[in-house]
Amino acid sequence: MSGNGEWHEHSAGDSLLADLNIALVHEWLTPKATGGSELVVQEILKWLDADLYALIDFESTNPESYLFKRTIGTTFLQHFPWAQNGVQKYLPFLPLAIEQLDLREYDIILSSSHLVAKGVLTGAQQLHVCYCHAPMRYAWDLTFDYLASSRMGKGLPGVLTRYLLHRLRQWDVLTANRVDYFIANSKSTARRIWRCYRRPAKVIYPPVDVQRFALQSQKQDFYLTVSRLVSYKKIALIVRAFNQLGLPLVVIGSGPELNQIRQLAHSNVQVLGWQPDAVVEEYMGQAKAFVYAAFEDFGIAPVEAQACGTPVIAYGAGGTLETVRDVRQEGENGTGILFHQQTEAALMETIILFEQYQKILNPEVLRSHALSFRPEVFKDHYCAFLKQCYEEFQTASRL
Repeated sequence: MSGNGEWHEHSAGDSLLADLNIALVHEWLTPKATGGSELVVQEILKWLDADLYALIDFESTNPESYLFKRTIGTTFLQHFPWAQNGVQKYLPFLPLAIEQLDLREYDIILSSSHLVAKGVLTGAQQLHVCYCHAPMRYAWDLTFDYLASSRMGKGLPGVLTRYLLHRLRQWDVLTANRVDYFIANSKSTARRIWRCYRRPAKVIYPPVDVQRFALQSQKQDFYLTVSRLVSYKKIALIVRAFNQLGLPLVVIGSGPELNQIRQLAHSNVQVLGWQPDAVVEEYMGQAKAFVYAAFEDFGIAPVEAQACGTPVIAYGAGGTLETVRDVRQEGENGTGILFHQQTEAALMETIILFEQYQKILNPEVLRSHALSFRPEVFKDHYCAFLKQCYEEFQTASRL
């Protein structure tokens, strides 16, 4: 490890941070981990030469990864069997593992955390800024979902699992005290950080690669959803709603629910499974509307759809309240329409309403709104806040 973090000359950095040693800590780095939290890490590393750490790393040996041949610090979990396919199976060991990372040589610790990354051990002279994608979901919001869906949630194992989650909540709150400044990826997440930790958080929206998607004003007569096919994404709910409406729907994505979704779909619903980026971009641009029924802390896909000029029909909770402007309130500045109950009936009613409002929605307005989430905006806000944190930290240290 070089231990020498530098701001790239083309970035918004200056001499304030140029000579400091900086570490960036993330949960795990694997080919299957391609969500919003990984995009934040990738973006930060474009303009900050930080040393990178994670519980496990299988990307530095992946020739297709931007991290190929990069030196990455890991923990003892790296050598556990089957860790590459999901280190979450070792949940009881994650807090202990993250605390084994020795970061004493660094002036600034940056964590990108949705589980345990913020729990790294730091000294009083080290600044720790955490970009929190969500408080630990297993221990907080998804506790009862996790217990209901897991074999470990029932009987005697269920008692032990409940005790484990109780201890994880205690550890999670304790480690919030190791963070000097929190950043949240949405106002929704900031509220949850306050609920769990009683700590304020600066809202900085994550980067979305909107330039990857071209504006298309001419739409085809079909609806689209693109998602990992897992239960909380509520793809089955969307398919059942379209089964009843008889309107054309295209489903793109893979996951454990793929076969279930295919069996559920009527003839008006096409389930394409996994598709390469070029195909996703084509469908995203041509769709009449993008349908999104999940509760997400932020949710990148609705922003990508708007970058194509494609309106969004979304569950109005979490991040979509901040990324989708409801046409019923915003008129010509609207970018979609929201439904406020995660039910088939609510979605069906909203789709019918969308058919009435869709002519008001302007693809160029949608595109303009999506551009406010482009990576350059994230970089400017993140850099400015990090400098502010360092200046405040240094001033407080001298008092």
